[in-house]
Amino acid sequence: MPSTEVGRREDYSRNAEDTNMASADLREEVTCPICLSIYTDPVTLSCGHTYCLSCINRTWDNQDEGEYSCPECQQRFRRRPELNRNLRLRNIAETFQPTEPVNQIFCTYCVHSPVPATKSCLLCEASLCDTHLRVHSKSEEHVLTEPTNSWGNRKCYKHKKLLLYYCTEDAACICESCSLAGEHRGYQVELLNEASEKKKEKLRDVLQKLTTKREKTEKRVQSLQEHRRGVREKAAGVTEGLTALIRDIRKQLKDLEKRVLSEITRQQEQVLLTISDLIQQLEKEKDELTRKMSHIEELCNMTDPLTVLQEQESHRDDFCGAEKGDNEVTQRGDKQVTAEGELDEDLISVTLYRGFNDIVGDVMKRLYVHEEDILLDTNTANNRVVISDDLKTVSWSHIYKQLPVTPERFTDHPQVLSTRSFSSGRHYWEVQISKPGLWCVGVCYTSMGRGGDESMMGHNKKSWCLYGGDTDLYMLHNSTYTSLHHYLSCDRIGILLDYEAGRLTFYDLDDRISHLHTVTTTFTEPLHAAFCIIKAFVKIMS
Repeated sequence: MPSTEVGRREDYSRNAEDTNMASADLREEVTCPICLSIYTDPVTLSCGHTYCLSCINRTWDNQDEGEYSCPECQQRFRRRPELNRNLRLRNIAETFQPTEPVNQIFCTYCVHSPVPATKSCLLCEASLCDTHLRVHSKSEEHVLTEPTNSWGNRKCYKHKKLLLYYCTEDAACICESCSLAGEHRGYQVELLNEASEKKKEKLRDVLQKLTTKREKTEKRVQSLQEHRRGVREKAAGVTEGLTALIRDIRKQLKDLEKRVLSEITRQQEQVLLTISDLIQQLEKEKDELTRKMSHIEELCNMTDPLTVLQEQESHRDDFCGAEKGDNEVTQRGDKQVTAEGELDEDLISVTLYRGFNDIVGDVMKRLYVHEEDILLDTNTANNRVVISDDLKTVSWSHIYKQLPVTPERFTDHPQVLSTRSFSSGRHYWEVQISKPGLWCVGVCYTSMGRGGDESMMGHNKKSWCLYGGDTDLYMLHNSTYTSLHHYLSCDRIGILLDYEAGRLTFYDLDDRISHLHTVTTTFTEPLHAAFCIIKAFVKIMS
């Protein structure tokens, strides 16, 4: 063999060896000191050392807060450092990653053909197929796990030994050296399996609580979904009913309009017919008068005295009758035109009033709401109140009157009730209140006391009222004040009582009606509208 060829082969061999050595050295540079595997998402600390992102995070998670340190140089950091990814090193490390699927782990001892591993032995740092697993040692120190290549995660980064114990004081997984001579010496430790079972037990308790909480949450969500569905269905039903009601009102208004317009047309035709008849009669009379005037003018133009005088004698009665008859016809026609020549606007107004009244009554009936004409009962009025003649307004008086004593009269507080009571149905009324002073409007049972502290509205279980004045509004019942955090925008309040549903609702009747408060309870006795005033007045609106 020529010397040149020998030299070429020797150079090739040396280059291959150098390449293998360089590759080995480079592989060492891209190996994480903690997990001893090729870097996965490498990050570099300020001290210059590099680790896998998950490895350094896991290491620091086991260290006390404020005592974070670099696993290699032990440089300490007061705060947990922010980790910056080393993108260039990651690109280099990816070239050393295995080409086979990441999750595919093969038996370490099947060297001739790859066989998927069933278990991995942490002590041996080897993966085993079913065949090799049967002959593997069964001693406790040979800990078997699911197939893995991450042996570094199972070892102490400081002593490079298997993590076999759990330090309960530091909440960290440690090796035997850490427990005997390391920084965890003298601390209470447990075997990993025992610690794991205890943690699992706690996790099961937490899981049970979370499961129970989730079930309650699911039931609450289901309840809210059903409620939402119910609200939508109810809104759709109310919308449909309101649309039908408005449509029916329009129809009734249209029928009323036709009826009134028909009445106007009928009256117009009747008046015009009467006027036309009078005009026709007067036209005939005018023609007759014209004829007579022509005849008289002829007589006036005659030159023969005898003819004029003889004609006058023969028509004396006609001439006199014409003068008298003309006056009578004219007077009769004027009277008839006066009596029949105008539209009966009163009849039209009555027709409209009855029509509107019927429509409103029908609407109220369909809404199951009775707009009440509330009157005040003078027999219940306190000596400090004044009732108007129409029994609609109650005012506070500085003068203490000496009213007749009755069992119904309030003796200690300026209050008064309505004459009628409500024991069923839906009822609505409106009141006007004075801005200065204090007032209460609401309802109470007939059996509410008439004397003593508990006879004041809202200070017992038998009355519910809206209390107001110059300050905030309150709902008052059984001496409990509930602030509504609302100021009235006007001086009118609407009150709706639904006896069967047990609801008493108050409204602020501004241009835009707003809801103030709704009382929900169960009414067991007849209710009266009730009023209390101090240096104020309340007026019931008709």
